Amino acid sequence: MMENLNEEVHKAYEIIKEGGIILYPTDTVWGIGCDATNPEAVAKIFKLKKRVETQSMIVLMNGERMMYNVFKDIPEVAWQIMDLSENPTTIILDNPRNVAPNLIAPDKTLGIRIVKEPFCFKLLEKMKKPLVSTSANISGQPTPKSFKEISPEIIKGVDYVVNLHRDKIAVKPSTIIKLTNDSQVKVIRK
Repeated sequence: MMENLNEEVHKAYEIIKEGGIILYPTDTVWGIGCDATNPEAVAKIFKLKKRVETQSMIVLMNGERMMYNVFKDIPEVAWQIMDLSENPTTIILDNPRNVAPNLIAPDKTLGIRIVKEPFCFKLLEKMKKPLVSTSANISGQPTPKSFKEISPEIIKGVDYVVNLHRDKIAVKPSTIIKLTNDSQVKVIRK
């Protein structure tokens, strides 16, 4: 299994570094992803999802170093929430930098999640850049809970489909919590 994991990480990485987009398993639902610093790749995802560019997408990271590369100021409460969360939790923070401008929401925020899931974690280690993660559906359609619920249009529209966990059923997307630099906390999605 491990060998397969490394091979899939390698294949996905090769596509991503050429500006391609991938369909991959995350710690929650299947996601569509690309290099979060590449605006053209980000635009491809918006186009595939038929999503307007003002609807932001989240970004996966693998730790503190990557977080500080994107956010200069991270409120203390962000670390507490990440430490205490039992479920995958996305945190929306103010004033991101070093990511594609078309990923940043109109209110100058970006949602991020630190992942522990082995595939995503290893891919991020290789990329040394954050990875876009958005649900694998056309905008407005229900979020697929398993690989077999993903529409053929999405599968055909990406440059690579990761061959792992195709039978996994995800119960729900991550919890989303919005934090402002003046430490206001707001739960967006439970």
